[in-house]
Amino acid sequence: MATIEQRRGKDGQQVYRVKVRRKGAPPLTATFSKLSEAKKWAQVNEGAVLEGRHFKTAEAKRHTLADLIDRYVESVLPHKSPSSLYMQTLQLNWWKKRLGHYILTDLTSVLIAEYRDKLARGDGVLRANSTVNRYLAALSHALSIAVKEWGWLDDSPMRKVSKPKEPRGRVRFLSDDERQRLLYTCKASDSRYLYTIVVLALSTGARKMELLNLTWQDVNLKRAVITLNDTKNGERRVLPLAGHVLGLMQEHAKIRRMDTPRVFPSYDGKGPRDIRTAWKHVIKRAGISDFRFHDLRHSAASYLAMNGASLAEIADILGHKTLQMTKRYAHLSEAHTAGVVARMNQAQYLKTV
Repeated sequence: MATIEQRRGKDGQQVYRVKVRRKGAPPLTATFSKLSEAKKWAQVNEGAVLEGRHFKTAEAKRHTLADLIDRYVESVLPHKSPSSLYMQTLQLNWWKKRLGHYILTDLTSVLIAEYRDKLARGDGVLRANSTVNRYLAALSHALSIAVKEWGWLDDSPMRKVSKPKEPRGRVRFLSDDERQRLLYTCKASDSRYLYTIVVLALSTGARKMELLNLTWQDVNLKRAVITLNDTKNGERRVLPLAGHVLGLMQEHAKIRRMDTPRVFPSYDGKGPRDIRTAWKHVIKRAGISDFRFHDLRHSAASYLAMNGASLAEIADILGHKTLQMTKRYAHLSEAHTAGVVARMNQAQYLKTV
């Protein structure tokens, strides 16, 4: 019932094409780089045919992965945020270039796992597990849409593909002394906007590009809020302004440039201000090591945790969809709470002596 043919793929590599036939139904086919995998697949699917579990749809035979990715890029990606659209287009094009010629019936979890490993170590660039998982996630969502909305697949082969384990998220935040040195150095910097941007990042937990892409339409000083419309997860987020940062934004609004809607414009006003060089200089002058701009976001979250904010409140402020990302700050909240309780108990004890 099953036949295995040895062929040469488009890249010149030797492959094994398996075909399982059943009278009255289209054949099942799949292609593998190893004979052992081809034999295993043949054995499993011969059993499925005999038991009547012949699940491959006709639509899956009419379309390649390239067809699927093209439709997804055209009809689904435009509804995502600009940053997501750009990155996921790159990620999906990686899969399309390497697996696009496969018809969907041949797109197996074994094949995807093989290219997952090539993605991690190949192309002359070693990729982190987190990066590999973003590529897998982009392909997974496209396949899920093909299953749920287009009827091109009965099931996604991604369900059986394991994701590389990612390390625990980095938590590097400024000490009180480091924060003072950084703010002092930013204020003395020749960069016109750097101090205000850094204070905003520390006060709101916003990402760098969320701040640099701000327009004055996003800022409401009467209500003391900033509305982020272009966020990483595609959802709108409102940031409250209070105290020193509100005063900074009010002063900044008085001297805003009228030739551009941007809050922190480039010199020609067409794009956002590039602060990379200025940031490197102030970090060096302030004597702060192992600290990136994104760590200002961690600093804001850490200060919230140490001042009694719940994980749910921190997640809401940072724009996390789940509490998983926010759990990295849990120990700070717990340590602070324990310290408060200890000081309270000590104070009560002293009163009764």
